[in-house]
Amino acid sequence: MKDIARDLGVSVITISKVLRNHPDIGDETRQRVLARVKELDYRPNLAARSLVTGRTYLVGLVVPDLLHPFFAEIAKSLSDVLRESGYYLIVTSSEEDPNLEEQEINHLLARRLDTLIIASCRPTVDLFFRIEKQQTPYVLIDRSLPGLAANFVGVDDDAVGMLATGHLIDIGCKRIAHIRGPETSPSIRRMEGYKRALMRAGLKVTDDYIIAERKGDVGTKQRGSEAMGQLLSLKARPDGVFCFNDPLAMGAMNYALDQGLRIPEDIAVIGCGNLHYDDSLRVPLSSIDQHSRRIGEEAARLVITILNSKTPPKPETVVLRPELIVRRSTQRRAAKLASSKARPRL
Repeated sequence: MKDIARDLGVSVITISKVLRNHPDIGDETRQRVLARVKELDYRPNLAARSLVTGRTYLVGLVVPDLLHPFFAEIAKSLSDVLRESGYYLIVTSSEEDPNLEEQEINHLLARRLDTLIIASCRPTVDLFFRIEKQQTPYVLIDRSLPGLAANFVGVDDDAVGMLATGHLIDIGCKRIAHIRGPETSPSIRRMEGYKRALMRAGLKVTDDYIIAERKGDVGTKQRGSEAMGQLLSLKARPDGVFCFNDPLAMGAMNYALDQGLRIPEDIAVIGCGNLHYDDSLRVPLSSIDQHSRRIGEEAARLVITILNSKTPPKPETVVLRPELIVRRSTQRRAAKLASSKARPRL
């Protein structure tokens, strides 16, 4: 770096900022530095830089499933925003297993990453108190934990449940089932919203119509198929199903179609996530948009704010409003469908 700085007549700090993609370097200087770096095939020693700066410029992301499109989209938007500030993302998966999650977090902590971003499957907060004790900042996404004052970015999950269930009620469904997720905050609150919407419409909450999935974000298509099989075996079959997420809804729809049922005429289905599967589905799926890209962007903004603060800022909570996206899986001819900008009836 000293050699490049001397060759170009600039400071070593300027070279460092260019290599970290810092925004306050002019385009002409940036291009001169990058051309010289390429000519010399220079690569900065990140380990040495960490010793000097006390930072690794790495951010860890822990999610339940690397293959789930919801978390993949969050990871992409996170990476896009962090990269602009010279930080890079390391992604790992817990497979919806609390013990594996703890192992992965411990490995990331051992690498002295600057910040962690976690979609946790843990039922307790002890691990996070330990993270705080090590003075590693973190941001929770998608899933909050009671009793933990932490940075959080997610969607209003109670509103998700009300919006999805209210839509099924609006199109004339009377026997509405719910394929719910595991014992995490999104699943619990979406079910609460589902029940509240039913009660407000004067409809009965029936336990047989609620199917719980232990791992709502792992192996979900098969689980959705199995859950729909349980629902269709009931004497009074449901005429509408709200699924915790889109992959569960896809599995549920496939099973119903394979049994010769028509969607939405015989049974309407709505998911959550708005994961853009239209081209691969026999029936395009109505869904609740959680704004996954914005979750990633807001989490990245919090991370950068934390890292740029001289003293730890107070924890911030960002809760996004869900949006109803209507497609053919809930489009009944006689229904007065809500617009795609509809909001839950609070």
